[in-house]
Amino acid sequence: MPGPPLSPPDERASLRDGLRFAFGTLTVLPARITRWDRPAARTGMACAPLVGLVVGLCAAVPGCLLLLLGASPLLAAVVTVAVPAALTRGLHLDGLADTADGLGSAKPADTALRIMKQSDIGPFGVICLVLALLVQSAALAQAYADGWFRGALATVVAAVAARTALTLASRDGVPPARHEGLGAAVAGVVPIRSAAAVAALAVAAAAVAALPSGLPAAAQHAVAVLAGLGAAELLLRRCVRRFDGVTGDVFGALAEVAATTTLLALSLG
Repeated sequence: MPGPPLSPPDERASLRDGLRFAFGTLTVLPARITRWDRPAARTGMACAPLVGLVVGLCAAVPGCLLLLLGASPLLAAVVTVAVPAALTRGLHLDGLADTADGLGSAKPADTALRIMKQSDIGPFGVICLVLALLVQSAALAQAYADGWFRGALATVVAAVAARTALTLASRDGVPPARHEGLGAAVAGVVPIRSAAAVAALAVAAAAVAALPSGLPAAAQHAVAVLAGLGAAELLLRRCVRRFDGVTGDVFGALAEVAATTTLLALSLG
């Protein structure tokens, strides 16, 4: 996919164009992309947490229904984890596997990028996929064991944290590793202040959503989102050093790492 043409700095994209860009690139939900340029990418990536909210709600519904119908927390958790994979065509999981193979290859940046573009998955990718899915399922099973509300909330919070990590990864100063693809389209499009404001809003929203369970729960959910974003930031910096920038695969890996870390943090205490 070609990178977007450069647009004048003062050109803006409407919220609708941005939402179409976000949902059209990050999910399989029907959203026809009307603009493929930097202003649309800027608005779209700033709206990425809204994509996470929708994906999280879609994932929580079948999990809660199964739990209310008498299914085990583990089964509810496994189905919940499967829904985001389906809604993204498995692209985030594929990105996690490809990024793991690239990082684990110990090859120069250009060779590592070629490894990441190959259709097969290496041992590093397989290990990361298995561990991520196991941790997500185990953490959600523990949350569902405490009730449908806690499981649903953990699902939504993790999904929002995952997409907030994408907003932060799209900030000014993060270069693309290639001149084409999603990484080139969204790298460096979101102003740093806007990305920070979106992240702060996501943390605050997680705390407010957990308030019905008490102040300790609110604090835990806020800290969990911060932990997820922190883990994604560490991976982002590693990838920028290793690959000289970001790719679409890296964005997928960031989302999965943020979601997994958030769920892991919520399972503690």
